[in-house]
Amino acid sequence: MSRLIRASALALAVSSGWALPAHASAASDAAIQQELAAMRAQMAQMAQRIDTLEGQLVEARTKADTATTAASAATAAANSAVAAAAPTASAKPATEVTWDGAPKLATSNGWSFKPRGRLQIDSAGVNAPDGIAGNKSLGIGTEFRRAYLGFDGAMPGGFGYRIEADFANSSVDLTDLYLTYKASPKLTFTLGQHKPFQSMEDMTSDLFTSFMERAAFNSGFGFERRVGVSATYSGKQVLIQGGVFTDNAADLNVDSNNSYSLDGRIVFMPKLGKGQLHLGASAHYRDFNDASATARYRARPFVHTTDLRLIDTKPFSASGERAFGAEFAYINGRLHATAESQWMTAIRTGLTNPTFNGGYAEVGYLLTDDTTAYKGGAYDRIRPRHPVGKGGMGAVQVNLRYDWLDLNSGAIIGGRQQVAGISALWIPTDYIRFILNYGHLWIDNAAVPAGNDQSYTANALGLRAQFDF
Repeated sequence: MSRLIRASALALAVSSGWALPAHASAASDAAIQQELAAMRAQMAQMAQRIDTLEGQLVEARTKADTATTAASAATAAANSAVAAAAPTASAKPATEVTWDGAPKLATSNGWSFKPRGRLQIDSAGVNAPDGIAGNKSLGIGTEFRRAYLGFDGAMPGGFGYRIEADFANSSVDLTDLYLTYKASPKLTFTLGQHKPFQSMEDMTSDLFTSFMERAAFNSGFGFERRVGVSATYSGKQVLIQGGVFTDNAADLNVDSNNSYSLDGRIVFMPKLGKGQLHLGASAHYRDFNDASATARYRARPFVHTTDLRLIDTKPFSASGERAFGAEFAYINGRLHATAESQWMTAIRTGLTNPTFNGGYAEVGYLLTDDTTAYKGGAYDRIRPRHPVGKGGMGAVQVNLRYDWLDLNSGAIIGGRQQVAGISALWIPTDYIRFILNYGHLWIDNAAVPAGNDQSYTANALGLRAQFDF
């Protein structure tokens, strides 16, 4: 800009010089020259002043830009500070909904909730000699074997919960009602009503058993859920479970039922070639804690639709009981093989302690291209690779089993029951299962004789339809 002003002044001066007339006097020329010199001096001062103002303007703009940048940074920092200081409770955690048989709601801060339930409808019958007292109850019967409804989930801090009840047959019975705490990825504590640790088949959910009913010793020896506190250590190859229990929740309000038990189980579950090996052992001790207490062991004939027990020790005096169990299983793809046995000893003060034994051996095979499921020391849900509704027929499995329960020991003669059984399972989808099973029974020293005969045979046939979520 200063260059422009200088050029303008010079042009003015030159033009003024060229405008002088030829006849002007020398004196006038000298005066004009002086005037032009003065004007040039003033123009030079103006140019210098303009240069100074331009420098000040540049400096002012630089300071303004710096101030603007600093103000922007301060504003951003203030906004961050305000956001950080805002209470976290005002922000609601996002809720994720997934589906696994039923909707499961989970939040980012550790809460989850999932409804659960199952329905099992059984039709079954027992064909036995006509002379058996109460034989009419052995005919064909239909029942809602189980109708569970409940929910489970997780809470912040590593806690979990489950509440579930059985509504079958116009009654309400608590099944699972407990709180868990996961102290570490491998260690979990449980408080409330849940299963003591007494056999592999008992620890396997009734949703995943290969026959309609578990082996006779499970019900015969009174395995049931009880209220207590337990701990489970679950490693890659070792499972250790143990707890202290009282009675079933339904019996806690009965004054005479104040027993306590100690239960433990250990499982070694390494890989063996391409398969899974399972070796387990369990121990049980129970003090009835009642001077007038009695023990009783008995079992139904292979199916649950009848209340008649063909083998039964009847009640006898006892102060407690102890039991030991052994478990074996091998799972490899479609194939599984299982064997278990339990020894139950009734403790009698001043009398001989009788010991009873039961067990089973089983082999099963999936006819479809599916895999037998095993998880955490028990059998798990079989998920068909080609389910119905997606171009397939689901999974089909056949199983053979030999099951026995001997309730004869010393002076206690409760009878002996042996069963050769076969079952066929159709699993069209993950959550639906149909079971057809047949059993041939041999009864010796029967608690319920056929006329005068305490040794006879019987046949049982049953069908189950079930679904769960």
